[in-house]
Amino acid sequence: MDPRTPCLIGIAQRTIREQPGPEPLDLWESVARAAADDARLPVGRLDSIQIVHTDSWQYDAPVGRLAERLGATPRHQVYSKVSGTAPQLLIGAAAAGIAAGELESALVTGAEALATRRAYRKAGEHAPWSHAADPRPPYGWERPPHPSALAHGLFLPVHTYPIMETARRAAVGLAVQEEMRERARIMAPMTEVAAANPYAWRRVARTPDELLDRFVGWPYTRSTVAVLEVDQAAAVVLASSRLADRLGVPRDRRVYLRGWAYAEDTWEVAARPALGSSPAVAAAARAAFGRAGLGLDDMHALDVYSCFAIALRQACDAIGLDPLDPRGLTVTGGLPYAGGPASDYVLHSTATMAGLLRAQSGHGLVTGVGMHLTKHTYAVWSSEPGGRLGGATPVHAAEEVPVVASYEGAGKVAGYTVAHGPGGAAEKGFLVVEVRGGRAYAVVEEAGLLAEAEERELVGQEVRVVTDGKVNVASW
Repeated sequence: MDPRTPCLIGIAQRTIREQPGPEPLDLWESVARAAADDARLPVGRLDSIQIVHTDSWQYDAPVGRLAERLGATPRHQVYSKVSGTAPQLLIGAAAAGIAAGELESALVTGAEALATRRAYRKAGEHAPWSHAADPRPPYGWERPPHPSALAHGLFLPVHTYPIMETARRAAVGLAVQEEMRERARIMAPMTEVAAANPYAWRRVARTPDELLDRFVGWPYTRSTVAVLEVDQAAAVVLASSRLADRLGVPRDRRVYLRGWAYAEDTWEVAARPALGSSPAVAAAARAAFGRAGLGLDDMHALDVYSCFAIALRQACDAIGLDPLDPRGLTVTGGLPYAGGPASDYVLHSTATMAGLLRAQSGHGLVTGVGMHLTKHTYAVWSSEPGGRLGGATPVHAAEEVPVVASYEGAGKVAGYTVAHGPGGAAEKGFLVVEVRGGRAYAVVEEAGLLAEAEERELVGQEVRVVTDGKVNVASW
């Protein structure tokens, strides 16, 4: 074996349930030290420290502050942008640097303390955390939302993802209630995995009927979407095989990145050629498996990114995976049950997968999703070295359907959702409408129309759109 072959040799996770809990910097330090201990690596010897963006707090110099806490002087430092694919991009870059002989070791970590932030808000207090950035930097978007999406108030994932779900539902011919029941059947087994996971946020097994509670972004219910307000942290340590040998890390505690890939759909939901499916997922999976020299049938365990059901379904559709496959769709319990700590989840699924592959040799698939089902990572991990790494160059980039910002006239619904408030009442409908020259966003405000939209299939409905130049309003 090439002595520069990268391997994952250290893992750590923490979940804090007592509120208020520690700040992200404390969590970073805690899991970094634990992962380095697991790797038998003194933290001062880290060549690279990389941190996934935290939504909880904006630090003045996040990587520098952690390095100072650890007493480390890494020559390579990275703080990521916002994205559910960020952990795999950092891990992939670290592995590439090790394989190239540029690094011998790397820490990738992330933490959120959004539950603690919520506890302080409820108490009417400010979080008393350290080293605040001043001035506060802009939010870490890789690309901000489309001006038309912002004008219509359509930028929260809990509203964009169900638009794609309704488009898929209509495309495959599921009735409204049939989709809901199928979704609950797919996700209920995930709650059982979470119940057995000591790091899961919601450790309660639930029946399909129990998951069909109040709506948030119709047809999604509160219990079938990612839970963001968690206090969780994770870290992994990668090293060259040569360094792992010097550290005395046993071979059965090394896990190898056999191959991975990155792909992109359109950044705007309305611009997607087919709202309910993803050629980018198929391309990412095909490239990752090809680089690993393995296939779906070779996988002993799977963790498919599960922020919303459409992410699971598009992945299953694209790679030919039965949603009720006996291997299960998750090793953690998934984002709605194990926890969805903003951009960090893939660190948790990777750490959990690595622990599983240490305990039982074999191969595992870990996927990631960023933004509005825009970005996709597929990574094949194994107890056996081999394959070729791959990288972050997109293996697929979708062509965009034009987004028409202001539109008046006839159109046809391509996908939709109904936003529900904290009390459970329907408040506003969001539509993607096929129009002359492309697609447009529109809102629905009439209570009677909102009720009708939740009772029958609205995809394909002819609508009338009027505009004030900024906001398009639909009716039928």
